[in-house]
Amino acid sequence: MNLTEEITKDLLTIKAVQIDPQNYFTWTSGIQSPIYCDNRLTMSHPNVRNKITNAFINMVNQLEVKPDVIAGCATAGIPHAAWLANELNLPMIYVRGSAKAHGKGNQIEGKLEKDQNVLVIEDLISTGGSALNTVDAIKDSEAHVVSVFAIFTYGLNKAAKQFAESQVPFQTITSFDQLIDALLSTKDINESDKNGLLRWRDSL
Repeated sequence: MNLTEEITKDLLTIKAVQIDPQNYFTWTSGIQSPIYCDNRLTMSHPNVRNKITNAFINMVNQLEVKPDVIAGCATAGIPHAAWLANELNLPMIYVRGSAKAHGKGNQIEGKLEKDQNVLVIEDLISTGGSALNTVDAIKDSEAHVVSVFAIFTYGLNKAAKQFAESQVPFQTITSFDQLIDALLSTKDINESDKNGLLRWRDSL
């Protein structure tokens, strides 16, 4: 079993990702979904979060342009960015959803210099809006985003379209499809469930 397969199963074991083809969850956006993802739970499992950090390191090693700085998306991307930055001995920043309404009014916390190469860390990709908001803030600071990494993606068409339009590459450790295959292998879902889940994903 490779690291991606291990992490996929770990997310299901700790219930960071739950799939219920019969009873849909409601996202904050109002979307009715057969999948609920809360990767914040990985913080409470040292073995799982260490695997995630190692998977990110493997992904960094494959980048043509290496990062000078690791950026965490507030809030769920911050701890994973911190653990990765520590292992790579690189500076870290984090990016708020919007500028603070008090103090110095910062949106980016930490030191970011013009023309630095930045790797953005997010916990998951749904529509891509949160990660791309972070990307825009970094670009506004005249730095460069080499890629966005996340633990998980729902695989929605909207996200792929938005990233393509922004001309920003993204990679994830695991995905909706891999989770479905893992659930199918353990017989937690059947082929009919799988087909219904894929139809839901492809409809968004």
